[in-house]
Amino acid sequence: MMKTTRSIAVLGAGSWGTALAIQIARAENLDVRMWGIDTAQIQQMEEQRCNPFYLPDIPFPETLKLEPDLDRALAADTLLLAIPSHALRSFIRSAKEQIKPGHHIVWATKGLEEDSSKLMHQVIAEELPDCHSTAVVSGPTFAKEVAQNLPTAVTVAASTEQLAGEVAEFLHHGNFRAYTSDDIVGVELGGALKNVLAIAAGIADGLGFGANTRAALITRGLAEIMRLGDAMGADKSTLMGLAGLGDLVLTCTDNQSRNRRLGIKLAEGKSIEQAREEIGQAVEGVKTAKEAVKLSSQYKVELPIIEQVYRVLYEGCSAKEAVHALLAREAKQE
Repeated sequence: MMKTTRSIAVLGAGSWGTALAIQIARAENLDVRMWGIDTAQIQQMEEQRCNPFYLPDIPFPETLKLEPDLDRALAADTLLLAIPSHALRSFIRSAKEQIKPGHHIVWATKGLEEDSSKLMHQVIAEELPDCHSTAVVSGPTFAKEVAQNLPTAVTVAASTEQLAGEVAEFLHHGNFRAYTSDDIVGVELGGALKNVLAIAAGIADGLGFGANTRAALITRGLAEIMRLGDAMGADKSTLMGLAGLGDLVLTCTDNQSRNRRLGIKLAEGKSIEQAREEIGQAVEGVKTAKEAVKLSSQYKVELPIIEQVYRVLYEGCSAKEAVHALLAREAKQE
């Protein structure tokens, strides 16, 4: 049985952090608090008992507390970070004096660190070397559907089997299922690279290439994730599961995916700046594409779809040119 004293702080009040906070607060015997960097927004959420900025129609459970003070939030036993990958290191640095070795550090951040190409567990290990109780939550999840309590499943990968079970336990209730794993690299890599491939899927659909193209792109995209995963020590079964194939299918096929929507807008001839402005939220795949290409070179692994997305995003290549470059590749054994 879980102790009634267990306290969990969700750090990050965007759509994903809010959805996770709502899901955890649905459980009994948990002290759940959510902190966000914008104090005025946190106060407004407390007054309205919802997140009017990202999930306006979904009321907060009575047990969810809004915490404007970071120090008080960091007093929780478990810290669940729902912060974009580009801001994770700077946030930890700003808070590290209050983070103790006994804290459980969990993150639901997907991406690769800008410039270093590091996975999030590497960033956390560098900044919090004395914290050894760490876990990642990832899988095919749209924030709105989690907040609406629609059936959802994720993977929790942790530094120990016990921690994976504990994190899964406070997530796994109602219509939400949490499976456990010890493959942090595989879970993180699947969650990062799928965003780049969703941009590719959006481009293909935006150009009107049809369902055959989408299916081929998802399948060959998975092959790219698995090649790089193999080189980096990930378990292939992880990448065939929720955090790999599951998340890839989700983001490539539904317009709730910001990365997919960005690809569609690029196919319509809009600039990256226009597309991002219209979407209005972070599109992780843009920065991840650059870092994935670096990993491709570092590990000597071919990632042709990801490389073409990079060319569109950073080298002025048109969407049609990128597709033709892929189609012109030599035939080979699958």
